[in-house]
Parts: sequence; structure tokens; C-alpha cells
Amino acid sequence: MNKITPDHLSRRAYIYVRQSTQDQMLHNHESRRRQYGLTSRARQLGWEDAEVIDDDLGRSGGGIARPGFERLLVAICEGRVGIVLAVEASRLARNGRDWHTLLEFCGLVGCLLADEDGIYDPRHPNDRLLLGMKGTMSEMELSILRQRSLEALRQKARRGELFLNVAVGYVKVRHDRIAMDPDLRVREAIGLVFRKFAEFQSVRQLHLWLRQEDIRLPATEYSEFGSRTIWKLPVYNTVRKMLANPVYSGAYTFGRTGSRVTVAQGRKHVVRGFRRDQADWEVLILDHHEGYISWAEYERNQRLIADNANSKGLMARGSVRRGDALLPGLLRCGHCGRRLHVSYSGTEGFCVRYNCRGAHLNHGTERCISFGGLRVDAAVAAEVLRHLAPLGIEAALEAVARSCTEVSDRYRHLELALAQARYEADLARRQYDAVDPGNRLVAGELERRWNDRLVDVARLEDQLTGQPGEDAGALTEQEKAHLMALGRDLDAAWNHPAATAETRKRILRTAIHEIIVKLENERINLVIHWAGGDHTRLTVPKNRPGHHRWIGDPETGDLIHRLARQQPDAAIASILNRIGKRTGRGNTWTEVRVRGYRNDHGIAVFRPGEMAERGELTLEEAADRLNVSKMTVLRLISAGTIQGYQACKGGPWAIPAHQLSTLPSPFRPQSRPVTSDPDQFSLELQ
Repeated sequence: MNKITPDHLSRRAYIYVRQSTQDQMLHNHESRRRQYGLTSRARQLGWEDAEVIDDDLGRSGGGIARPGFERLLVAICEGRVGIVLAVEASRLARNGRDWHTLLEFCGLVGCLLADEDGIYDPRHPNDRLLLGMKGTMSEMELSILRQRSLEALRQKARRGELFLNVAVGYVKVRHDRIAMDPDLRVREAIGLVFRKFAEFQSVRQLHLWLRQEDIRLPATEYSEFGSRTIWKLPVYNTVRKMLANPVYSGAYTFGRTGSRVTVAQGRKHVVRGFRRDQADWEVLILDHHEGYISWAEYERNQRLIADNANSKGLMARGSVRRGDALLPGLLRCGHCGRRLHVSYSGTEGFCVRYNCRGAHLNHGTERCISFGGLRVDAAVAAEVLRHLAPLGIEAALEAVARSCTEVSDRYRHLELALAQARYEADLARRQYDAVDPGNRLVAGELERRWNDRLVDVARLEDQLTGQPGEDAGALTEQEKAHLMALGRDLDAAWNHPAATAETRKRILRTAIHEIIVKLENERINLVIHWAGGDHTRLTVPKNRPGHHRWIGDPETGDLIHRLARQQPDAAIASILNRIGKRTGRGNTWTEVRVRGYRNDHGIAVFRPGEMAERGELTLEEAADRLNVSKMTVLRLISAGTIQGYQACKGGPWAIPAHQLSTLPSPFRPQSRPVTSDPDQFSLELQ
């Protein structure tokens, strides 16, 4: 029975072409030729023209979105397809959902299916049964092949012999073994990364240093001719992945990453590459090959990287950041277990406070504890210095040794780069010499390559000339003696002007794991958990309200108390500035600052007429009442004729009014003896 009818021929023939992977597209050319060859099969069946859908080349048929297959379904539903040709059912689908959807749509619109074995009409029960079995076998075939392949990979990985790719710094010596790269420059560069990370304790700081010093790291470049090592400035992810790769610790691992399968818009969505916890790795073999670092150092690096994460919740310490506070990331609340936040106040961040506000931010509850940070920082620093004092000389010796290697790292890297550049230039020269000079098509290109290598050699020689030698970083005898003196006196080294807050924080983080803080009876109780596992208890008195390092001089406060009963705030500020008094922060006094001090200490503001109510006169008022000058009143006070007092030198005078009533009236003080000359008269000037 001929299943092809004129109705089928009136519609178009569609040929679906698919290969599962990019690797199949590169190497399995015959399969693709067979699929494109179905156009001749369509002509033999009676179709003059056929439309080829090859949008899904390189895509798996296991359920991932396929735009070509979706376009085919749309054309079938619109009634434009008379027959769909494929070499086999596995090309059309590898899962039952897509396969049965195709059969259902073809049966509804009367579309035929054809492969190399025959032609099928999904409306016929026998053909529908046969197509269903073919789809089931295709799906089972994929599952079996995948299971066999994965189990073979896992079996080989359990023996530590599976290498899908090799990390930079290693090469394959056999099909199942790897060894360090024989290139000395590659080994030195990778070793430098791990040494500097131990020094900087931060991936970002290491990355910035490598870029600043123009140190290039090796990378593998793949091409159709194989792989080769290239050198380029690192990006952050390059440094981060190198530090996180356990292969550099001599360990073999398999299954460090996994995949998650979800359903999105009716189709399977696979997310690959998410990192698993170390406990979930499928294979971990220690001491599998020679490593650049030990496994213990690798684990220490991972803990440090995890602690440096500033956005991983309140359980991570976070990296060393700017600011004068010494304990951010180390303090943990002993009441709720959350990490304490640090806050600064003042225009220059002079005031440091530690706050437990995690519950307030997350749940809107009350803040847990809060206290000033200066006393706690000083107490913890003193305790750390007391424990580290015996190690001061050892630290000084290590600093002397490190000063000699810091410059040599850069110098050594340039030396190795220059040696490789000279080798490449010599290789380019030998290639140029080996070619016939008359063959300019080849000789011209080899000459250009030779010139490029010579330019690289000249550039590196200039950099090496301007770079200090390996012994340039050596300290003089005087510098060594000064450094050893600082090692014997850690307090002087800690308080040295050249010691930055970041340096102090790194020292504290090296010695301390964390500090548990509790507030009890106006005291700050600290439990220091040292990195070695020991514990130390400290108690620091909490600042009382109004008692802080910016508190003013008590003498100045008493002076403001007395002046406030005689003058307004602006006049008080002028007097304080004139006699050289300053605020607790070392600023000059202003009317606003005097007013703030009064308000904080409950001092009433000066009222006009207040002195008169107390029966006191100012110097000017006393002079007016006696009808004399102010200097005359001052002389009377100096002579003890009347009594007066000042709050401070240069301040206003206060004279009791009742003293003036005891003086003779009219009162004319004799400033000098009267002359005995009878011809001399006293003039009364109006």
C-alpha cells in the first residue's frame, strides 16, 4: 500500500539534520553527509524540493531546547509539512516527550515520517506502534551509552588515571600520570603566586601586586595544531582558580563540580559547574603527584579565602579593610553569636564603636550590645604583644631574610623571561637561516618573526637594566641593627609611625582566631581564642556616659561654670580663646560649642540683670556710680579699698555693690600729692 498521497506531495518535505556535540561536527563528517543526502531520497519519493533544518547541529537531543526542532513542530502544526525525513529516530529525539509530541502532531495533520528503513504514517496503529518502539529504543540506547561512559570515567578516576585536561604548570608524562612542567620559568611563576599569597593573605592584593609589577603568568592556548604555553597579565579569576585548585598541592580530585537539572518553560534546563563541598567530592587522592605546596597549606589557603569573603554572612571574618579599628571580623557577640559590626564617627573617623546589630537588621529586634572600641583594641593589642614578645627576634630575622627576597622575585622573573625570549629569537634566526633567501614568500614572514622576537629581547633587557639586582634589597648593617632593636622591643615596633593599621590587623589575625564578647555589670568580658587553640580571658571597663577620650580639661569646665554667671556664650568663647583654652578635641571655642557644653552639663544660660540681682557690679557700672574712670576703680581694688574678683585673668570683674556705699561722698581719690605752690590752681573742666 502506497502511503504517499497527492495531499502529501502538495506539501513540502522537511529534512531534519542534527549532531549531538561540537566534537561530532569536527570529526564525524560521514554522519552529516548521510543526513544531507536525504534530499535525494525526498526527490525519489516524489518531492521536487525539500527544506533542510540544521539549526540544531551541535545540540543534544536529550531534552535541551532545540530551536530547529521547535521550528519543525510549528511547520507541522501549520499543515505545511508532508513528510519528515531523518536517518533514524535518534536524530529527531532522544527522549520520549519530544518523540511522542512529534508523533501526536504528525497524526493530527496527516504528516508522514521516513527514515532509511521505510515510511511511516502515525495515524496507522501498526506504524504508531513501530515508531513508539523505535523512540523507546533510542531513549534507552542513549541511557545505556551514557551510563557505560560515565561509569568507565569514574572507574578510571578512582585509580587517579583520568585526565580530561592538565592544569598549567603540569604536563602529561604518560596517559595516566602527570608531572611538573620542565619549563623553569613556568614553575618559578606558579611558585611565586603561592609565596606571595602567603605574604599578602588576600587574592585581590596578590592580583594587584602582580599587575603592578608587570609579572605575567603562564596560560595554555589551544588550537587545531595542539596546545602551547603563552604568557599574559593575570586577571582576578586566574589567580583565584589557581589558588583554589587542589592539583597544585599534589592531590588528585574528581567530581569537584556538579550539575543541577531544572524544568524551565516546559524543557529541561541544565546548570553545570557549581562547586561541591570537599566532603562531596567523588575522588580525593593525596600525594598523587609532586605539588607546588603541601595539602596542609592548601587547606589553610582555602580557609583564609573563605574568611576574606565580605558578603558571605556573619560567620565569615571578612578581609582586612581600611579603618583604624583593629578587631573588625574577629569580635563575636557572646549573647547571640553574631559577628560585630564596626562604625566610625567624626570627620576623620576618630571614634570607633563595635555594635551587634545583626538581629536588628534581620528581624527588627533591639540591638544586642554596643561599646567603644579604643579600650578593647588597646587591651587586645597589649595581650597579643605580651604573647608575641618571645618571638620578636625570630620575626626580625625573618624580616631581614624577606627584604632580600622581595626584590629578587621580580629580578628572577625578568631573568627567566629574558632567557626564554632569547631562545625564541635564536630559534627564529635558525628558522630564517634554514630557508632559501630567494623564497621571499617564506623568508619574509620568518624575518618578521625574528624581528619581533628581537624587539621582545630588547624590551626585557631594558626592564632588567632598570631593575635592582638580586642583592639590592639587602639591608645595611645599621638597618639590620635597627630592625633587631624593634624585634627586641615589640611595643616600639607596634607604635612605630611606619606601622600601618593594615599591618597591625594582619598580625592580630595571624595570632587570633576570634574573640567572644559579653557585657556584664558595665564591664566588657573578652575570651580570646588563639590560633593555636588556647584561650585567654580579659576584662575591660566600659566607658561611663560623658567619660571618653575627648573629655575637656576640668579646669576649663569650672571656668565655664563661673563665667556663665557673668557673660553670654559668645563673650565666654572669646575669653577662653584669649587665655589659650581649647576643647577636648583641641578646637577653639565658639558660641555654639560653649552652648553645647552648657547644655551637656546643665549650666543655665546667662540672663541680663542677673548680676544686679546678686548685688554685684561690673567694672564699668562701679566706675559710673563713683563717677571715676575704670582705671581708678582698678587702683582701688589693688589698694584693697574695695573688694572684687575675676573668674580668670582677663575675665570680667564682679564688685559687691554694698562696698561702694561705705566710701565718702563725693568720692575723689587722690592720685598724687597736692602741690604747695599757692599760684597753682586746679581747673574744673566742664
